[in-house]
Amino acid sequence: MLVLLPPSEGKATPLRGRPVALDALSLPGLTGARTAVLDELTELCAADAGKAAEVLGLSPGLRAEVARNAALRTAPTLPAGELYTGVLYDALGLSTLDPAARRRARQSLLVFSGLWGAVRLADRIPAYRCSMAVRLPGAGGLAAYWKPFMEQVLPEAAAGGLVLDLRSSAYAAAWKPRGEVAGRTATVRVLQVTVVGGVERRAVVSHFNKATKGRLVRALLTSGARPRTPAALAEALRDLGFTVEEGPGGRLDVLVREIH
Repeated sequence: MLVLLPPSEGKATPLRGRPVALDALSLPGLTGARTAVLDELTELCAADAGKAAEVLGLSPGLRAEVARNAALRTAPTLPAGELYTGVLYDALGLSTLDPAARRRARQSLLVFSGLWGAVRLADRIPAYRCSMAVRLPGAGGLAAYWKPFMEQVLPEAAAGGLVLDLRSSAYAAAWKPRGEVAGRTATVRVLQVTVVGGVERRAVVSHFNKATKGRLVRALLTSGARPRTPAALAEALRDLGFTVEEGPGGRLDVLVREIH
């Protein structure tokens, strides 16, 4: 199973550790593309802080991120599994998984990134600020930039197993599974269900969405479940205590209920 995750804006700050080695990252077919984006981002941030902040969509309170981006080539690194923080990653709790579940996580989780394309949990990278929604002056919109490279690399990474796509829309735009891979891809929509006066209302709520996806991945990793189709995944999640409805095209709706 290959699980596709979004990154998080929140990141730990590495205090020590060797700089990023692009040729040591997983998915080596992305190395050239990573080098080009890294070079453009660091040069932009070093040359014109004001323009860089505008391109990156940074508020005045986040201007320090420009200087951090300018130093990415020499900055200390952490494994991606320790670098990313935030609601989804807190709920996933990678550091508290048992050894077998941690091994499954290293093998199956892939985190998408505007700067790196996609990385595995053991890949050492520095803290950075560059979302997939950014449009760099040279590379252009990063989702469109990464798309042809992802189409070359990710079908092989998906191998013959289930693809569980938990990315947000900006990151999903960088690679859309096609053909045979699309037939074994499941997406998840988390719906908060509120019952008021006997009337059920459903809505997508960001916090519930991220936290539930983190708990869902944790449950799968801990259980050792190995579903190979969206239907089998739905059944596995029900066995793990989730309320799941199957939709079209491999979509699963996970329901989080609140009763008033």
